[in-house]
Amino acid sequence: MPVTNTQVVNFLRNKEGLTLSKVEKEAGIPRGMLSKAVSGERELNQDHLAKLYPVLVGYGWKEFYKTKAKVIAVVNHKGGVGKTTTTLNLGRALVLLGHKVLVIDMDSQGNLSQALGVDNPQKQVMHALIDDEPLPVYPIAENFDLSPSDLTLASREIEMIRMVLSELQLQRALEPKLSDYDYILIDCPPALNVFTTSALIAANACMITLQPEISALKGVSGLFEHIFQIQRRLNSGLYIEGVLITMVDHRFNIHRDIIDQVRNQLSAFRIFDTQIRLNVALKESQISQIDIFQYEPTSNGAKDYMNLAKEITR
Repeated sequence: MPVTNTQVVNFLRNKEGLTLSKVEKEAGIPRGMLSKAVSGERELNQDHLAKLYPVLVGYGWKEFYKTKAKVIAVVNHKGGVGKTTTTLNLGRALVLLGHKVLVIDMDSQGNLSQALGVDNPQKQVMHALIDDEPLPVYPIAENFDLSPSDLTLASREIEMIRMVLSELQLQRALEPKLSDYDYILIDCPPALNVFTTSALIAANACMITLQPEISALKGVSGLFEHIFQIQRRLNSGLYIEGVLITMVDHRFNIHRDIIDQVRNQLSAFRIFDTQIRLNVALKESQISQIDIFQYEPTSNGAKDYMNLAKEITR
């Protein structure tokens, strides 16, 4: 069975009590290699992966990946930074790479749902969060499904806040779906509210989208602190998949300067090599209620999101 660096890192981060040095010794790979891989300092090569696989099988690899989709919350408390665009088009790119994907709309504006042609859904995420119904799934294309939302979600936010342990409801609703998908992407609202917190508790990774603007960089510390609090108190398995810089125009010196600042200021975290370039086709595709790969497959937007998908899965 072929395994990837990302899969191994995800497994090790979520397998409590596993001693990395012991795994290294059993696999016959250099000491310290796994800790560097888990922290994102380096990637495991094919030789390392081949040696690790039989060892990890003994620690429950097959059971873990039989029942565990990788759940990524796409998050930033600032609006207009590409969360919905990323959830939609990264999800579709992963499907094109051969994976089965569910995207979840946790934003009451319902932009993700509308972009996929689902308006005013009769059953939506809210019913799973508040009414204890199964999480609704709408098929969009082969191996590509949606759990939708609309403004009704906002109208019942107070009701959810008053519920006991309401932030755990999405995690509970997702549990039966984990064995059905390879990836589950959650589009979070532009706020650090109960819905964003719910997504971060249900996820095992989060991706932060960031525009190359000074205001976006200044406000990011509060977002990281919110993530760290959830890691400490509610979801020890949550890790930061990486920071994705969106809406980049390399013709602007200010964009290049801010990207350098991001790399310096957030050097402790993975900054994706892929950057999403400013591309009008991305917005046009959402208005047309299709993904960028259907709308304009040769566009920079399609190329960038495919590169991002490959970067995540390798």
